[in-house]
Amino acid sequence: MSIKTVARRDVWAALLPRRRRAAFRLGISASVALADLVAILGTAYAVDVTYSLAVLGEFPPSGASGGLHIAGLIAVMVLLTNLARDEYSIETALSHGPHLRRTATLWVSAWAVVLILGFATKTTNDFSRIVSLGFFLTGLPVMLGVRAAMIALVRGAIRPDSASINRIHLVGYEDDIARFYAHNDTEALGLRVIGTSYLRRTDGEADALTRTAQMAEDLDLAVSVVRFLRPDDVFILVPWSEASDIERCIDAFLRVPAALHLRPGSVMDRFPDIKVGRVGRLSGLSIGRRPLQPGEILLKRAVDLTLAATALVMLAPLFAAVAVLIKLDSPGPVFFRQRRYGFNQQAFRVYKFRSMKAEGDTVFRQASRNDSRITRIGAVLRRSNIDELPQLINVLRGEMALVGPRPHALAHDRSFERRIAHYARRHNVMPGITGWAQVNGLRGETLTDLDMERRVAHDLYYIDNWSIWLDLRIMVQTVISPRAYNNAF
Repeated sequence: MSIKTVARRDVWAALLPRRRRAAFRLGISASVALADLVAILGTAYAVDVTYSLAVLGEFPPSGASGGLHIAGLIAVMVLLTNLARDEYSIETALSHGPHLRRTATLWVSAWAVVLILGFATKTTNDFSRIVSLGFFLTGLPVMLGVRAAMIALVRGAIRPDSASINRIHLVGYEDDIARFYAHNDTEALGLRVIGTSYLRRTDGEADALTRTAQMAEDLDLAVSVVRFLRPDDVFILVPWSEASDIERCIDAFLRVPAALHLRPGSVMDRFPDIKVGRVGRLSGLSIGRRPLQPGEILLKRAVDLTLAATALVMLAPLFAAVAVLIKLDSPGPVFFRQRRYGFNQQAFRVYKFRSMKAEGDTVFRQASRNDSRITRIGAVLRRSNIDELPQLINVLRGEMALVGPRPHALAHDRSFERRIAHYARRHNVMPGITGWAQVNGLRGETLTDLDMERRVAHDLYYIDNWSIWLDLRIMVQTVISPRAYNNAF
């Protein structure tokens, strides 16, 4: 056997584990996509059969199911969209992203496209409205259930000895590698570290020539180890402050057949969703996006205006009754107005039903339990959250949203902004009548900084994870959840 033949076999032997791994990963991704396809078509067929048996007393004619025609179009849009955004990859399944929220949003968006196409082509009358509505309402929970089940199965299948797990090699200084292990559970991330190459730090008094020679020696050894171990990925953990060392590492490891990744410094741990972004032709690491994109702002504002205007019309009799009761209970105005900070720390006057005795004291004092200033009708209004309803006027005026961080008194804002980290980020979105902190029981008097820190943490979670679905969930919880009425006094 020739030397050339042996060498060729060695090359294919080295590539074979990667080929097997790629095939296994492709099989998992295909299974997740197939599950979506089966869920969509199966739900449509089940709804169609149920309707035909219940109304027509017979199975739908084979090949003539209108529900399956719609399902086919929905399936194409769902699968192509998920493929485009890499939704079926193992990395996506292992991530802590909002999987179910993305699935629900895609389902509604696909149906919106179907309705627009049906209207444009004048084919909406060709399909049963009952079947279509049943498919839409039934398909959403089925898709959510299937997606949750597939994510659980994928995560369960990814074990340290799994054929699909990525084998990585770490390169960096000892303290940087130690920090990596301290902040990352590689098995939970779907990774297996098969090797580590430590770079030595030179004496601060060493000359540039000595430093360069030592780095070259370390990198030559590291490259040899990587060639022997044949990892899938090499992670360079050298901090950004060592720019010249990063350049040398890149030049060295571009010579080996492995994917090369830079993960410099602790910034990657602080911002887990960091990615490369482009603004015009300028590239940079995106560590934070605008709180809301223009389209999201328009959607949120449209929902706020519609619901606020409708609520004000429907609640007009209640407003009149409350106004009479306030006037009969104690002297003073019906509404209480106070300056608060809104979006981008722009001051505005918030409206509330007056629940306290009218006083000339200009010094702000936060309401507390058994506060003697609270009137009899005021206690009822505060416990039921009715005192907040006039803020619907602020929503119409564009000063507030239905959902967002609750606006605090100016004295509170100035005080806590100096003591609570990231407190001012609450003003990056419109303040709300209700919010994520309120429906989790974090409202009312803040006796300690820890109380405010918990509230701010929930407000920042809302800002970083906003969706129209989260807004609707908070609105519903505001009405029905007992926790939304905690500390209402």
